[in-house]
Amino acid sequence: MRRLIPAALFLSACATPLAAADLFKNSDKRKAFAAQTKFLDTRAASQYQNSERLKPDSLKDDVLPIYSGSYRGEFLEVARSAARANGVPEDLFLRLVQQESNWNPVAESHKGALGLAQLMPTTASLLGVDPLVPAENLRGGAKYLAQQYRKFGSWRLALAAYNAGPEAVRKYGGVPPFEETQTYVRRILGS
Repeated sequence: MRRLIPAALFLSACATPLAAADLFKNSDKRKAFAAQTKFLDTRAASQYQNSERLKPDSLKDDVLPIYSGSYRGEFLEVARSAARANGVPEDLFLRLVQQESNWNPVAESHKGALGLAQLMPTTASLLGVDPLVPAENLRGGAKYLAQQYRKFGSWRLALAAYNAGPEAVRKYGGVPPFEETQTYVRRILGS
């Protein structure tokens, strides 16, 4: 019996480093697997989000109304051109300008938004446009709306972001529960 105890201790002492080495190898494998899985999940999520084919139908096609405003002045064609240049449906952008400023090139909101498309000065600066020059204001407004559409994948959400800011749309996961924003979106979309 006395010989068995030292032999058992010797064997267990030899086995412990082997088991520890095996455990270390498995730990490295687990970490590598976790890193690869995270990379693949991120890549797959990105591909899914950018896929037009996989988007739910509700995000593919918003039903957009036709512009039926009475304004037929000099800025109408400038607004149409700005919309086309930025991939924004013309009638939607015309309805936005109608709602924002009623086609008044010197309109100023109580919050400080300026011009036909009612751009905030900081937004206009980021877009590289002068909000007091009507053609630049319209170009900036169409560009900003297009950016919001690319961000949210829906004209409804793009309009909400244009009015309340993209942070509010993200925070509420849709059109924010602000009466002003909900009315704004409803009027422009005619719903």
